[in-house]
Parts: sequence; C-alpha cells; structure tokens
Amino acid sequence: MTTYLIIIIANILIGGMIGLTGVAGFLLPILYSGFMGMPTAQALALSFFAFLISGVLGAWNYYKAKNLDLRLAVMISLGSLIGAVIGVRLNLLIDEAIVKKILYTVVLLSGISILLRKDNAEGTDKMTGASDSAKLISAPVCIFFGFVTGAICSLSGAGGPVLVMPLLVVLEIPVKTAVGVALFDSVFIAIPSCIGYSMQCDILSIGGILTVSLISHAAGVWAGSKNTAFIKPEILKKGVAVFSIILAIIKLITG
Repeated sequence: MTTYLIIIIANILIGGMIGLTGVAGFLLPILYSGFMGMPTAQALALSFFAFLISGVLGAWNYYKAKNLDLRLAVMISLGSLIGAVIGVRLNLLIDEAIVKKILYTVVLLSGISILLRKDNAEGTDKMTGASDSAKLISAPVCIFFGFVTGAICSLSGAGGPVLVMPLLVVLEIPVKTAVGVALFDSVFIAIPSCIGYSMQCDILSIGGILTVSLISHAAGVWAGSKNTAFIKPEILKKGVAVFSIILAIIKLITG
C-alpha cells in the first residue's frame, strides 16, 4: 500500500507541474529507478506511458485555450517520432550517463538563456495561438529540431517538455504556446518509447502500478493544464528557467 500511495501522490504532483509548465516529467524515471529501485526498462516504460497521457490531456487543454500552434507542433512531432524510435534503439548501445550529461547541459544553457533574454511582447495570435516567431521557423528546421530532441528524450527518459519547452522559449515562442507544443510533441516521443521499453520488460507484472500511475497522473495533468490562466506568462517563464537551472546543476554534479 505504501508503494501505491507514493506513486499516486508523486504522479498527481508531477502531473500538475507538467500541466502548468511542461517541465517535471524527468522526475518520474528518477522516482521509479532511483527511489524505488526498478529496472531501467521498467521505469522508462511506466514513465513514458504517463507522458503519453499527459501529452494528450495537456495538449488538448492548451489547444482549447488557444495556446497551441498546431503547425509548429505537427512539424516538430514528425521529427520527434523518428528520433524517438532511434533513441529507444540507442538506449541499448550508448552509456546512459553520457546522454544524461548532454541533456542537462542543454537544459542548463536553455534556462540561463531564458533568464538573460529581455522580455518581449508575447505576439500571440488570439485566434490560432501562433506567435510571429513560430511562423518564421521553417518546416525542415522544425523537423530536425524534433528529431534531435526526440532522440535525446526517448533515450534518456526525459519525456520531452523538459528539453523542448525551454528551447522553444529561447527561440522566442510565447511561453504558454511553448508548453502546449511541447506537450503535443511528447505524445509522439512517448508512442515509440512505450512500445520499445515495454518489449524490454514484463509489463504485465506491473499492471496494477501502471493503472494507478496513469489515473493519478491524468488527474494531475488535467488540473494543472486547466489552471494556466492563473499564472502570468513571465512568472511562468522565469520559474521554469530557475527550475531548469537548479535541476541541471544538481544532476550534472551528482550524475
């Protein structure tokens, strides 16, 4: 019962943070493999099933709130789908510690860039949620961006938004639009990751844990993504930046 209680509370809290900021999914693999001692493949399978749920629910709420640029999201997701397939396969070949260092170095630099960047007008089209900056990013660049981030996130278990969201903000995408796009993109990272990591473990043996985690995670994401209007974009952006920097420094020091 204690295990289930920990999983429920953790998924509600982490899901809520994902719904609000797009950042926090990386905590699930840490919870399952680091704190609970699960095998890596099992931990990643559980995590990516949760990311699939959070991506679908979160992206839907951001779309209804007109904070999702579909053109940008679809282009990035096309690249992420391919990158995620490769990332899962590379998981068996590359030292995970090296990938983690690359990931958190990028997160650190992204967070610093967000803090140093001067505040600009959001420039959001109220009808589509698309920013002027998003319209200037070409399709090949979006696909390549998605491919690289998808491969890194599926390989490391980061989920997607922790890397995609800060980088989009650096590219001057409005913060709420960046969260919406990152959540949409996480669905396409999660699909091949769920399949790949489930094939590396006995997913049926953790059916109870999986069910409980998905329900509690869904509740957290839904609540978080429905309450984004109560947080000002600049406060959200700075909060994500500080959180990303602190996390990256801790992970780079501790490994």
